[in-house]
Amino acid sequence: MEKNFSEPFEKTRIAGSIAAGALDEVAKIIKPGISTEKIDSLCYEYINDHGAFSAPLFYRGFPKSCCTSTNHIVCHGIPQNKILNDGDILNVDVTALKDGWHGDTSRMFTVGEISVKAKKLIDVTYNAMMKGIKILNSNITLGDLGYEIQSFVEKEGFSVVRDFCGHGIGTSFHLEPNILHYGKKGDGNKLKPGMIFTVEPMINEGGYETKTLNDGWTAVTKDKKLSAQFEHTVGITKDGCEIFTQSTKIY
Repeated sequence: MEKNFSEPFEKTRIAGSIAAGALDEVAKIIKPGISTEKIDSLCYEYINDHGAFSAPLFYRGFPKSCCTSTNHIVCHGIPQNKILNDGDILNVDVTALKDGWHGDTSRMFTVGEISVKAKKLIDVTYNAMMKGIKILNSNITLGDLGYEIQSFVEKEGFSVVRDFCGHGIGTSFHLEPNILHYGKKGDGNKLKPGMIFTVEPMINEGGYETKTLNDGWTAVTKDKKLSAQFEHTVGITKDGCEIFTQSTKIY
């Protein structure tokens, strides 16, 4: 790694490991009958106990420490007294702020026995994220990344959400550039060593259209079909990339 990127990468690595650790703890408690409020409390406590702050809390008025998005909720679901039921699928999205730097990650969890279609959707979403990450280096464009994800997802019969995207991240929660999970080869800016951003495709069982509920946060599929998402924070190196939010537990 080039010298001038060493501090940002190290700071993001620390924040990212805390965020990933919080999701590892969530995995231990997922079962029918628990509430998304309990998941939020666990994430808050874990991140706080590791000397960091839950960046979503109070961000632009968001009331909780993480996002919990079940079934047809695409993203930004607000934790509450909602009880998880057998067959639910759930995305938990956490961001740790440590020493001024952010680590942002999300993961899918399954509650009890889920349907075959839900399992396929989750598998395709994870593989889409990792296929995109696998090609990251300083010789490709943002369009190349989007194309890699979109072409794989659509071949599997699902759709890529357009209304939400990944983002640059660092000392601020959301920075340029926007990271689209669809696109054309060669389009957009070329990646450069030192860039830090999220790859976080939201993949729908049905159409890609979404709508936001009256709370101003919760985004759902318009057709009420299932949605899934995974997210990693990554940094571009000369020859590839580093995943800052890696865990030994995948999902």
